[in-house]
Amino acid sequence: MMLISRFPVGPDLSVADVLGSLAAPVPDGPLTVGDDRVVDFLAGFARRLLAPALARRYPELGSLGFFLRRGELRRAVTGLASTDEVLVFPRGMVFHVPPANVDTIFVYSWALSALAGNPNVVRVSARAAGAATAVLDALNEALADAHPAIARTQRMVTYGRDDATTAALSAACDLRVIWGGDASVRAIRAHPLAPRARDVTFPDRSSFAALSVPGWAGLSPDARRGGVAGFANDAYWFDQAACASPRTLFLVGGTSSAAAAAREEFVALLVAEVAARGWDVDPAMAVEKRVATYGLAASGVATHLDFATNAVALATLAPAAPVARTWLGAGTFPVAALDSLSSLIPLLSRRDQTLSHLGFPPTELHDFARALGGRGIDRIVPFGRALTFGAIWDGYDLLHEFTRRTTLVR
Repeated sequence: MMLISRFPVGPDLSVADVLGSLAAPVPDGPLTVGDDRVVDFLAGFARRLLAPALARRYPELGSLGFFLRRGELRRAVTGLASTDEVLVFPRGMVFHVPPANVDTIFVYSWALSALAGNPNVVRVSARAAGAATAVLDALNEALADAHPAIARTQRMVTYGRDDATTAALSAACDLRVIWGGDASVRAIRAHPLAPRARDVTFPDRSSFAALSVPGWAGLSPDARRGGVAGFANDAYWFDQAACASPRTLFLVGGTSSAAAAAREEFVALLVAEVAARGWDVDPAMAVEKRVATYGLAASGVATHLDFATNAVALATLAPAAPVARTWLGAGTFPVAALDSLSSLIPLLSRRDQTLSHLGFPPTELHDFARALGGRGIDRIVPFGRALTFGAIWDGYDLLHEFTRRTTLVR
């Protein structure tokens, strides 16, 4: 099967073409960790993402652009400097298999791998459109000013369902990065790696939001609006389908009347924020949301449904109901009340990724994380930061994963 070359854009390629290009000598020598050629290219790419017209059209690309600024890139590799005793090198060829439902996530892991000096092959979904297309366009534009080593070592390709191609790229890589649902991870893992290669996997994850009822009462009106705006970004940028997008909203602490008042104001502000952004759902999604939430009610999981608008729907969970982890449609939030943040601990599992929060004192969040002991939740972040990618993701230190070390004992 021929591969469509998305970056660098060009004629279709065979797997042999791609692997041969990556194995060829690199102009001015192989890439190194924190290579200036890569930093210059990524910084130029970031400037294109931060252009006002593109950032307005795809706000999530603004976050990506800030992540790839030159200063941020330099800070990211600060801890990777070689010493007299430990030398740090690129890991080798990295094969990335990103998801189709979050169409810019592949750029983060690819960029960190390139920053670590690795040649990369990224399989871009044929369904990728919108922001993903804008990203590919910006990458190809930035290539015009880039060192030739970038085009020689970095490939983004599209191909259909072809096990032979995936198997060949898997067998050739030193590290394979798999994003997607559990079934997708299992399917890719069916293709063996070389004996010394390894996988970094990002399978199905669930994320939640927690609002402190007493903390909400103590916020100014502006702070409340700002918190809700951050929550809206977390939930709506990827139609609530990203692994870090909040599913269930927990109202924590306070009296039942205070929780009800906080919920009412929160929903009203959310409806206003979503309307101001011009976010809406199409009729098919509106029907899907109703079917999903009515299913919760029919099964006894939810005791009350509230469709504030087509874009904002809440389902009050029964007291003994399990945590709602499934995607119910964009802008659909099961809601549960808890006495304290520690009451959430028995409900969590290892598949749970991000807890976004508003109104909690730092000591309470710290105590919560310590009590969890790593048994669930890899990220605890304020509202508005759930989708902010970091070099540590799902508990992986990605730059560490993308490099290898040689120890030198004198």
